[in-house]
Amino acid sequence: MKDQQASYPQLRFKGFTDPWEERKLSSISERVTRKNKNNESTLPLTISAQDGLVDQNDFFNKQVASRDVTGYFLVKNGEFAYNKSYSNGYPWGAIKRLDKYDMGVLSTLYIVFRPTKINSQFLVSYYDTTRWYREVSKNAAEGARNHGLLNIAPTDFFNTLLVVPKIVDEQQKIGSFFKQLDDTIALHQRKLAKLKELKQGYLQKLFPKNGSKFPQLRFAGFADAWEQRKLGAITDSFSGGTPTAGKAEYYGGEIPFIRSGEISSDSTELFITDAGLNNSSAKMVGIGDILYALYGATSGETSISRINGAINQAILAIRPTKGDDPYMIVQWLKKQKETIISTYLQGGQGNLSGSIVKDLLITLPKNKDEQAKVGSFFKQLDQTITLHQRKLEKLQELKKGYLQKMFC
Repeated sequence: MKDQQASYPQLRFKGFTDPWEERKLSSISERVTRKNKNNESTLPLTISAQDGLVDQNDFFNKQVASRDVTGYFLVKNGEFAYNKSYSNGYPWGAIKRLDKYDMGVLSTLYIVFRPTKINSQFLVSYYDTTRWYREVSKNAAEGARNHGLLNIAPTDFFNTLLVVPKIVDEQQKIGSFFKQLDDTIALHQRKLAKLKELKQGYLQKLFPKNGSKFPQLRFAGFADAWEQRKLGAITDSFSGGTPTAGKAEYYGGEIPFIRSGEISSDSTELFITDAGLNNSSAKMVGIGDILYALYGATSGETSISRINGAINQAILAIRPTKGDDPYMIVQWLKKQKETIISTYLQGGQGNLSGSIVKDLLITLPKNKDEQAKVGSFFKQLDQTITLHQRKLEKLQELKKGYLQKMFC
């Protein structure tokens, strides 16, 4: 038994004061080894640390499972599965319950079980915490990892200890609380996904299709053909640089140092000094400048700068010179991102460059009022998306905090 202090969660529902107790997983659940021998299901499942047990076809955009799935485990709604693959942020894999479908099939590499003497919803939340890591890590040492899989035997897994409330009512209250929170998060995720989908639809309709000079959808009062120009002919652009690493006098100042992953952010991780700016190729940009990521994981991403700061060499700053609307240019670049990447970064390799971006042929309305209307429309839509994104992130942070405080 753990010491008394470790047996009490930091935050509890009123009326519950008993210490929590250690229970072996084998004493509150039973292993499921049911095979799909009668082909009861042909739905191949995988475990996503974010989305739980989901259809392989949706997750990978293809089926990874064998065509013959009769040798797979048949998993039924309400049963849990442990994916022993570790991924970024999930060092000991993920344990999820099947909620989305009546049944499905899973590779026998997974460990499947059903709860017997514990509230199922409590267990869902328990495995959303990191509390179970300490037990699994005892049996799956770092050196035992092989091709992303943790080497843990089912016997060892079922011998793991969980610290749980003795009283079923407390388990139920905790499970219900997190279920409501999860439902709220899922609702915001769906809203956000719909908004992003809506935006993609408008990008297709409010800009002309390739080869056309007329968009499918227009604001009233505009009928002229759009015109094609080189981006470099209507803008000035420049990239930045990075102050010498290791020179303490160049870092820790008051100038935000924007890197390619931060072009849409209103804050930066690094700050540089005036000396760092003056003794390097770093260049200042201002609120309203267009920022374009040239290379790295964010190649082709673009945004309007939300802060005054310095940029590094992986970012191209773009400033319209002929009165063209910056939001309009940004949305065109967003719409063309996949085309630009596939044209200039074969197989995801290589970098974009300032000269490539300047030579891009951009199609815009001649009429600056039409540009302003389209730009403003997308600006408002982006602000709504950002607002929903922030709400979602706050809810996810809230859940993270409660998971820390409501479990031993």
